[in-house]
Amino acid sequence: MDVLCIGDVMLDVHARSGELALGGDVHGRVRVRPGGTSANAAVWAGAAGAEAGVIAAVGDDMAGGMLTAALEQRGIDTAGVVRRPSSTGVMLVLSEHGDRSMVADRGANAELRPADLPVTLDAGAVLVSGYLLLQEPGREVALAAIERAATPWLAVEAASWPLVEQAGPDRFFADTFAATVIFANESEAEALVGVRGPGAAAKLGARYRIAAVKRGASGAVLSVDGEVIEVAGDVIDEVDPTGAGDAFDGVLLAALAAGDDPFVALGRACHAGAQVAASADAWPELGATV
Repeated sequence: MDVLCIGDVMLDVHARSGELALGGDVHGRVRVRPGGTSANAAVWAGAAGAEAGVIAAVGDDMAGGMLTAALEQRGIDTAGVVRRPSSTGVMLVLSEHGDRSMVADRGANAELRPADLPVTLDAGAVLVSGYLLLQEPGREVALAAIERAATPWLAVEAASWPLVEQAGPDRFFADTFAATVIFANESEAEALVGVRGPGAAAKLGARYRIAAVKRGASGAVLSVDGEVIEVAGDVIDEVDPTGAGDAFDGVLLAALAAGDDPFVALGRACHAGAQVAASADAWPELGATV
């Protein structure tokens, strides 16, 4: 396996309207699509040429079956996806006048257990979701994954700045001491090291061999063995940025697993994120490559 992603497989429900009416009905656009940090990253890693797999928990319901089938259709290894007698996790995204509000129901994602992990996670790169690490239940699974990973590229996604602030940077750094890669957006990086942009990448680069700070439309900053570079983002008309950071993670990890120069791969990772943000879909078209 080139890239193994551990943590979240969810159903994304997106509702977009000009204005919401509390207690009333409005017309809008509602889309249901597969999602979750781990699923998204694995699919994009696969589109970048990697053999990718997912370890996660879904419900013993229609949504769980649909999500598993969707991953398999993209060539993703789902042998590590377990079923639980509960509902599959759902992320509700409400867009009003361009602003987003999200409601997360972790569902079966919260029922992944250390016993569901192989004794050794042997892969070219392993990604552990921050949503798993920073929430209970879940942290014990993330810690077990970090301990069992047999890979030169053990990556952790910071996931959510409120969760980082709640846990505290000291605990986060202690829990991820063995990691060699960290992914964070600017708000998550600021919650960890107190600064944004290139300065954040440099500070995180002092703790991790590779530190990527994702800056949305402004591109990304990457620190590799202490050397920091910036890449500008693609110029796009943004539709929905949900999942853009996951696409970035998957493409960059695929490059690391293949032995590519991470600085060269940075542009491809930013382009993948921009493709998501410019689309209503979090996954590339079936059969597409990046």
